[in-house]
Amino acid sequence: MYLHSGCQIAVSPDTKYFGVDWLGVEVTRATLGIVGMGSIGYRVAQRARAFDMRILYHNRNRRRKEEEEAVGAHYCEKMEDLLQQSDFVMVVVNLTPETHKLIGKKELGLMKPTATLINISRGAVIDQDALVEALQNKVIRAAALDVTYPEPLPRDHPLLKLNNIIITPHIGTATVQAIRMMAEEAITNMLAVLNGQPIPSEVFPK
Repeated sequence: MYLHSGCQIAVSPDTKYFGVDWLGVEVTRATLGIVGMGSIGYRVAQRARAFDMRILYHNRNRRRKEEEEAVGAHYCEKMEDLLQQSDFVMVVVNLTPETHKLIGKKELGLMKPTATLINISRGAVIDQDALVEALQNKVIRAAALDVTYPEPLPRDHPLLKLNNIIITPHIGTATVQAIRMMAEEAITNMLAVLNGQPIPSEVFPK
């Protein structure tokens, strides 16, 4: 949130000086809770380790011990335990009937009042009405969303009026290199099907 507001202060024609009380929250040695430790969640953990973060994760299936040790991640069987302990909660799950509104009023209430919620999965994984209420009432400190429902949000949506949220337009993979790799992967899969070979990136393995 400080990035967004700080940028506005830096470029504003009314700015005469930078305040010395402009303080953010330290990431180093903070606790990151990852909800959904699939391939993307695991890569997030690899990067978070570089910041010396304490990493907790909740997943349907526990990772192998050597995978946990490689990134210093600790498994939380109950998502509630992760929510209560984390300074940053990142949601990285697929959208399914089970994960629809996975994070709602109850879950937000379990989080620290100083915590930040980050969603890079799908918008409907979070109950947006509950999130609005939580941000307005300072139940949590802030949120950062790369995904919403719908996309884009209606221009009068209450999330757009809050100053403790950052919303980006689903740009998590919006790089030239990432789009090229996804295209190459799709072509590889199509060629495998046409040649009667196993599909390398099958979404629903048999």
